[in-house]
Amino acid sequence: VLLKIKIYQWLPKLLLIVSIAPDTLDNGQMLTPPMGWLAWERFRCDIDCVNDPKNCISEKLFMDMADRLSEDGWRELGYVYVNIDDCWSSMDRDKDGRLQADPKRFPSGIKKLAQYMHDRGLKLGIYGDMGTHTCGGYPGTPLEKIELDAQTFADWGVDMFKYDGCYSNATEQEQGYPLMSKALNATGRPIGYSCSWPAYQGGLPPKVNYTQLGEICNLWRNYGDIQDSWDSILSIVDWFFENQDVLIPAAGPGKWNDPDMLIIGDFGLSMEQSRSQMALWAVMAAPLFMSNDLRTISSGARAVLQNEMIISISQDPLGIQGRRILKEKSGVQIFWRPLSENASALLFFSRRTDMPYRYKTSLSKLNYTTGSYKVTDVYTFKTTVLKDSTEFVVSLNPSGVVMWYVSAPAKLNSRLVFRGGPAPASANEDEINYIPAFL
Repeated sequence: VLLKIKIYQWLPKLLLIVSIAPDTLDNGQMLTPPMGWLAWERFRCDIDCVNDPKNCISEKLFMDMADRLSEDGWRELGYVYVNIDDCWSSMDRDKDGRLQADPKRFPSGIKKLAQYMHDRGLKLGIYGDMGTHTCGGYPGTPLEKIELDAQTFADWGVDMFKYDGCYSNATEQEQGYPLMSKALNATGRPIGYSCSWPAYQGGLPPKVNYTQLGEICNLWRNYGDIQDSWDSILSIVDWFFENQDVLIPAAGPGKWNDPDMLIIGDFGLSMEQSRSQMALWAVMAAPLFMSNDLRTISSGARAVLQNEMIISISQDPLGIQGRRILKEKSGVQIFWRPLSENASALLFFSRRTDMPYRYKTSLSKLNYTTGSYKVTDVYTFKTTVLKDSTEFVVSLNPSGVVMWYVSAPAKLNSRLVFRGGPAPASANEDEINYIPAFL
C-alpha cells in the first residue's frame, strides 16, 4: 500500500521544527545518537591495578582511550564520549558528603580527568546508581543525595551521566529519575542524561511511560546488558524489533532507545557478525558506544567501526528509528530506515547458519515507488542505479548483512517530505509523488 504525499519547497523550516520535538529534554544535548567509548562490557569491574595495571578501572585506562580516540581518527567521526562505568569511586564519601574517586586508581581526581578529555576535544561520562549502592557495591546516589551529586558532577566538568537502578525499588525510581533530570539541568552545565529506568521495569508500557522518558532523559536502556556473544546481540535485536511499534515513536532527536554497547573488536563476534551489529545499530538510530580495547583493536574491527557511510546513516538528523519490514521463512529479515533528503537505509540480514543465501526481490516489492534509485552498498561502496521494478539478488553470508544507502528518484532529491497534513490548494501537480507507506 502506498500513500500519496505532498512535497513542497517551503517545508525545510517546518520540518526542522517538527523534528526537534518540544517534549525533548531541554538541555540541547544528543540531537543525534551519541557516540564514544564505554568501559563496562570489556573491562567490567577490574580493580586489580597491582596485577593488571593495563586493564584495571583507573584514570590511566580512560586516558589511554582518550589518546586513541583523539589520535586514531575516531574523534573526527563523532566518537567523542569517554564514559566511566561502575567501580570508579571510593567506598566512602568525603567529609562534606560528596562522592570521590578512588584515590589509588584515580589519583588526579575526576575533575582533572575531565579536563584531559576536554583538552583533546572529547567529553567525559560518569556513572551512578539510584540505590544505596551501585551494582558493583560502591556508594549510590539515593534520593537525598541527588542534588549534591548532580552539582558535584557539574563542578568536575562531567558531560554525561548514566543513572543505574540497582538496589532501588519502583517507587524510588519513579521519583528519582525525574529528580535527577531536574538537578542536572539546575546546575547550568549541559550534561547528557542516560536513564536505566525502563530496563528495570520490563521495558514496555504500562510500567514504562515513554512520553515521560522523552521529557526527562536523553537516552535510556530498555533491555538487559549486552554480553560478548552473538546470541546476546540476537536477543537484543529480537526484543527491539518485536516491540518496534512501541519503541519507534519514543525515539527522536535528543531522546534515544539504547540497545547497549558495540562489542565489535572484542572476542565474541566474527567479522561478519561485527558488520551486522554495526549496521543493525545504525538502523535502530542507537547510541554508538564502543566497549573494546582501542589500543589493540584489529584493523578489520576498526574499519567496521569507522565506516563513514554507516555513521552518516546513524547520525541522520531526522532521527527516525528504523523498523523491520519483512521477516521471511528463509531466515532473511529486511529493515528500513527513512533518512533526510528523501533517502533511506535498506538492510538485508540473514539469520541462517548454514551457507551464503541468495535472496531475490525488487524495490517495488519493498514498497518503493515508481522510479529509478541510486543504491550504494555501505561496505563495498559499489553504486548502481535500480528501477523499482528491476529484480535483483543479494548474497547474504550466514549471520551477515547487506546494507544499502538508497537515494530517492532524481526529481525528489532536493525535496523534503511533509507528513503532517494536506497541502495548500496552490500546489502544483509535479510537487506530488509517492513514498513508501511505512514512513
